[in-house]
Amino acid sequence: MPSRDISVSVYFARAVLKNVVAQGLDPISLLRKTRISPRLLLEEDARISAERFADLQVETMLTMGDEALGYASRRMPVGCWSMMCHAVMGCETLGQAMARYCRFYQLFEFGVNPKLRVTENEATLRVTNVDKTVAPDPYMIELLLFNAHRYFSWLVQEHLPVQQVELAYAPAAQLKDYRAMFLGNPVAFEQTHSQLVLSPALLDKRVNQTEQSLRHFLRHPVLIMLTQTYDQNSWTARVRELVHQNLVNMPELNDVAGMLEVHPQTLRRRLSAEGTTFKEVKSQVRRDTSLHFLGKQGLSIEEIAHRAGFSESSAFIRAFKGWTGVTPYTYRKGL
Repeated sequence: MPSRDISVSVYFARAVLKNVVAQGLDPISLLRKTRISPRLLLEEDARISAERFADLQVETMLTMGDEALGYASRRMPVGCWSMMCHAVMGCETLGQAMARYCRFYQLFEFGVNPKLRVTENEATLRVTNVDKTVAPDPYMIELLLFNAHRYFSWLVQEHLPVQQVELAYAPAAQLKDYRAMFLGNPVAFEQTHSQLVLSPALLDKRVNQTEQSLRHFLRHPVLIMLTQTYDQNSWTARVRELVHQNLVNMPELNDVAGMLEVHPQTLRRRLSAEGTTFKEVKSQVRRDTSLHFLGKQGLSIEEIAHRAGFSESSAFIRAFKGWTGVTPYTYRKGL
């Protein structure tokens, strides 16, 4: 899926910047350096393109000199992620890779550690708290589980299905944003542990990456993990792709159902089973395409409206304000 089709909630941008002031850094300069309007962080429903968010996370890590963004009990030096990737690359199976990944981070006292537990019925990647007197910040847990899920998916070249994502706290963002973070897999809150629950059969999957592909991955791992796509069989992914291909001549549900050779009512039921609707998919593709093109120079608002599937700029401006809380003019002015 092209990165233009993906955006993230402003909640995650706020989380990235949460600890920078305590480090004597200026969050406004980090936002402007990565071409994100500081005003967006004041809007509850604002969204940021995947490219801008990835740049913000990387720039903040580099500026802080901390891959844990100040959330761990001690600084996680820049380079830890890269060395972990090299340490794991020699593994033959996913199970071996997950065990070595956990062992790598268990060598350091960062306050939380990943731990692999395997039984006959399930495999769990659990975040364990080393210091029982201080609960880890939710974003530290989300960062660890997100990176693990996307990295292991990259290793085997498919989006790993998760039986359930369990988080030991209440949600801080909307449920749809957590589901998007974990690729539509079910997410449960206020659980006993924070962990990914998977089928143990997945541990036998072969690692398909090499040292050569790792070099490409490490050029911008945050963006790759946010936007990586493989052969996706979900109905939501298939509908998104068809909508994206036909944005200028926006198809309706019946048209897309015909392209997929199913009855419209069948498609509606299948999207519902995946937690979405055709209207929501269409709106999300338009929104994320708009955010992508607003970050490009030389395109007028009228042209962006056209590329996002709107026949009139006024309708685009109204929709964009509904998505982000600001007009496209205000959004672009802050870039």
